Amino acid sequence: MAFTEGFISELVGRRATIDDQPVGKVTDFLVAKPDETFPQVDGLVIKTAQGLRYAPIDTVADVDRDGTVALTIAPSQAAPSEQQELYLVADLLDKQIVDVDGRKIVRINDIELANAGGRLRVVAADVGVAGLLRRLGLRSLEKRWVSRLRTVPRSMIAWDSVAPIRDANPSQVRLSVKESRLARIHPSDLAEIISDLSSHEAAAVVGQLDDETAADAFEHLDAETQKSLIEDIGTERAADIIEEMDADDAADLLAELPEEQQLQLLAEMNTYTAQELRTLVKYPEDSAGGLMTTDYLWIYPHRTTEATIRKIREIAPVSEFIYYLYVVDKDDHLLGALSLRTLLLALPTAFIDRIMDTDLVTVAPDTPAVDVAATIAKYDLLAVPVVDQTGKMLGIVTVDDAIDAIMPNDVAKKLPHITTHRQSRQPAAT
Repeated sequence: MAFTEGFISELVGRRATIDDQPVGKVTDFLVAKPDETFPQVDGLVIKTAQGLRYAPIDTVADVDRDGTVALTIAPSQAAPSEQQELYLVADLLDKQIVDVDGRKIVRINDIELANAGGRLRVVAADVGVAGLLRRLGLRSLEKRWVSRLRTVPRSMIAWDSVAPIRDANPSQVRLSVKESRLARIHPSDLAEIISDLSSHEAAAVVGQLDDETAADAFEHLDAETQKSLIEDIGTERAADIIEEMDADDAADLLAELPEEQQLQLLAEMNTYTAQELRTLVKYPEDSAGGLMTTDYLWIYPHRTTEATIRKIREIAPVSEFIYYLYVVDKDDHLLGALSLRTLLLALPTAFIDRIMDTDLVTVAPDTPAVDVAATIAKYDLLAVPVVDQTGKMLGIVTVDDAIDAIMPNDVAKKLPHITTHRQSRQPAAT
């Protein structure tokens, strides 16, 4: 194929011929595997006297300078449905997509194609004014516009940074959520993108995320958007996502929902997590109980530092908050605590009860949020334990959650957060 590079706007509407005899006009381009980094164009849709027909890319012999598409055989196969292939024109032009690297929603005005190794591939999306002018047939105006206005922002987005909002080619190709380009976006940016979309589009974006990434984004959304999304994605998927959220954030979300909906979501979760959240959701939101998370590292006093460090190495990949280790007895009464630094500097044979700090600062579950924040600030803590009247440990309030509680919501959502994904009362050594 002589075609090297160009835009689909330059080819749509062009004549398709066989031996210089017209057989129809090009109306679209089909992609069977849109999940590829730079997907291959597998065929063209030709509008003929018999209707829309599919021309496999192997039957395209040439694309002349005037844009005429020369075919080797007449297209006879009916064009496949949109559920089987991705239509570049019908599915993407004028549609919103996510610019992953730019972390924003943009609208595609044109799509650039290039001949790479004899294969026609999608290489970039044009989201600027130039692409729009090109589609309107104002090529000369496009050239003058781009040459004169040097301050025009870059409008081409490499295709490996494009994430279509709709499910592309759902019947044949399901983009692995672990490989979703959207997962490259910071959770707070992803939350802003989701908030700017319609409910249907937001649900489609969440559908492309794995549960953990979706949970991170959920934690940055306002309550109304969270509730709307739960309705759109369904109870089962919503429960999976909520299970991956920090326990305190998950409880706050459940508290915003009607009791019947709470029960439906909890019924879809594993028994232990559901019971934890049932307990947390009972506390007032502006209290230590409402702020606390049950995701913390606990250890027994009779273990050595060597055994404890060995256990921490095992659980480190799934537990991110390991600044403090809390020492409890078999009935969960808080006996002491130690920092990770203390643990690392102690002799390998030292027992935990000999190096732990027993002079602890704690708060009760009904302590007001403002007092919790004041306590954390006064004693320069990263987290403060929450204990009941008998000294039984109920959870911890981290510094970021304490700050969130006393800051305006719009500011709190933008602050950095300590992530402690659903590793409930994770033991360091037992």
